[in-house]
Amino acid sequence: MVAGKNPPEAGVSGEVHQDRFVGGQDLTRWDTKPGQLLASAVQRISRLLGSHAALVLTLAVGAALAVALAAIFAEVYESVVEADGVAGLDHPVLDGAKTLRSPVLDTVITGYTDVGGTVGMPVLALAIMIGLALRRRSWTPVILMLVAGLGSLSMTIAGKELVGRTRPDLADAVPPYEYSASFPSGHSLNSVVIAGIVAYLIILRLKSARARVLAGVAAGVFAATMGLSRVYLGHHWLTDVLGAWALGAAWLALVVTAHRLYLTTRVHPA
Repeated sequence: MVAGKNPPEAGVSGEVHQDRFVGGQDLTRWDTKPGQLLASAVQRISRLLGSHAALVLTLAVGAALAVALAAIFAEVYESVVEADGVAGLDHPVLDGAKTLRSPVLDTVITGYTDVGGTVGMPVLALAIMIGLALRRRSWTPVILMLVAGLGSLSMTIAGKELVGRTRPDLADAVPPYEYSASFPSGHSLNSVVIAGIVAYLIILRLKSARARVLAGVAAGVFAATMGLSRVYLGHHWLTDVLGAWALGAAWLALVVTAHRLYLTTRVHPA
C-alpha cells in the first residue's frame, strides 16, 4: 500500500459513500411525488426484510413488469409489422447490408457477434460480475447483473413465443444459421442490458465526467454494433433489433431505479 493513500471503501460503506452521487446528482433524492411514494414503500420493506432483500423483491416485481411490457410491446410490434410501417425498412436495409459483405468481414463480424451469443455473453458477464463483486466486497453487483440478465432472457423468450416471427431467408444469411423466432433479437436485447448495467456500476465509482461519458459511450457503441451485426449477417430484421433495443432500455431503466431505491434504504433508513 502506498503511504498516505487509503484503499477504496468497499462493502456497505463504499456503496453509501461512493455510489450515491453521480456528477453531483444524489441518486437517493426523489423529487417527484410518485418517486417519493415508491421510495417510502421500499424503505418500509427494507426495515422488515433488510436492504438486500428489499432490492431482490423490487427487482422481482420489476421483472414481472418487464415480461408484461414484453407482451404488450409484442402486440404493438405485430400490429406495426402487419401494417408495414417501420417494417418497410427491413428488406432495403438487409439488401444494403448484403452489398457490404466479404469473406473476411463476414468472419470478423461472426466472431464479434459470438461475444453476444448464448455462450459468449454469459461468460463475459460472469467474469465482470465476479470482478466487481470482489473489488467492492459486495453482493450488489451480483444481484443486479444476475437479475438484469435473467430479466432480459425472460423478455427475449416471451417476445419470441408471442410473435413467432420468421427470420430472413437462409439464402440471405451468413452461416452458421439460426432457427429460433426472429423477434426480438436476443443479442441486441442482452447487449443493451448487460453493457448498460456494467457501465452503470462502473460510472458510479468514476470521479471524472469525461471518464463517465467514455464508459457510457463504450457501452452504447457495444450495444449498437452488436445489434447491427445481426442485420449485417442476415440473422435478424432491422425491426427485430430496434424492438430489442427499446425493450432492453426499458428493463435497464427498471434495474437502475431498483438500485437507486436500494441506495435510498441504505442512506435514509425508514
